[in-house]
Amino acid sequence: MSRCYNFSAGPANLPLSVLEQAQRDLVDFRGTGMSVMEMSHRGKNYTEIHQNAQENLRTLMNIPENYRILFVQGGASSQFAAVPLNLFTERKKADYVNTGAWSKKAIAEASRYGAVNVVASSEDTTFNYIPKLPATIFSPDADYVHITSNNTIYGTCYPGLPEVGNTPLVCDMSSDILSKPYEVSKFAVIYAGAQKNIGPAGLTIVIVREDMIGRALDITPTMFNYRTYADNNSLFNTPPCFIIYMAGLVFQWMLDNGGLEAMAARNRDKASLLYQYLDQSELFTATVSGDDRSIMNIPFVTGNVDLDKKFITEAENNNFKTLKGHRSVGGMRASIYNAFPREGVEQLVQFMEDFEHRNLP
Repeated sequence: MSRCYNFSAGPANLPLSVLEQAQRDLVDFRGTGMSVMEMSHRGKNYTEIHQNAQENLRTLMNIPENYRILFVQGGASSQFAAVPLNLFTERKKADYVNTGAWSKKAIAEASRYGAVNVVASSEDTTFNYIPKLPATIFSPDADYVHITSNNTIYGTCYPGLPEVGNTPLVCDMSSDILSKPYEVSKFAVIYAGAQKNIGPAGLTIVIVREDMIGRALDITPTMFNYRTYADNNSLFNTPPCFIIYMAGLVFQWMLDNGGLEAMAARNRDKASLLYQYLDQSELFTATVSGDDRSIMNIPFVTGNVDLDKKFITEAENNNFKTLKGHRSVGGMRASIYNAFPREGVEQLVQFMEDFEHRNLP
């Protein structure tokens, strides 16, 4: 079997042992005579899968008991609307921090339902930093504050959480959830698409404090209302059963490999290998500097568009896949989520060193 080094920003690579387990279970799940994709979501076997996934996620993230874990569909993008629909009060006012393309989309969607105050933005330099966020910047009467913890396209992340006082803090954590510990009690809502660190695309995780449930606007569609999922254990309609099964395998893999503290240590180590090389390279340059650097997504450039294209082509031919940067920024991007192996980063650095030696003026 030949496996490439997959640097995709998402859908991203999964742990090999998880893929192998899914392969063994695919046709006959543990003697049931059927696949998870075929079994009833109301049956005993799937109920166990569903509950184990929730319990393991709660253990991994140390989620307090007054938070509900919701399994929803529609991607994190659906939460751009679901958050204001569920959290706006009669004030219909929220503070947003604009740190990239996904923040902009969240801002645009929330603006359909109320007043959005963009308290800070890093758009002035193509989102290559996280703005400073003093506590005084936030509106004391806002219904909530929204941030995006890690910016996949631009390679930035929050070095620390903003101080928002008693205002509910909402976070799109799609691209760094489970990469390191977060204190869940600091958030009112965390949401994340699955296709980075959780599993295949098709599942969205929403972690919501119980006092945020039951206040949805009257116009909120049933399938966007957090109460619909909380009251029915995310089984109001047929959930994405196979994706939840896969997520459950990934959660168990993380628990078996040291939990989030161990994931964070490995992720910092992998990222430091690449950043250390980029910081001394005469050809390649990281596009983000300082404490705002992501350990999940690392963009870099040569400064020459043609040379970037040459690098990407040669990398593909040497089994380093999907290193092309996002179409909005160009260059290259190495996404190194939890399941990405350290040896892949080591091999990439060696390849980059060779490419630099052959292509310096």
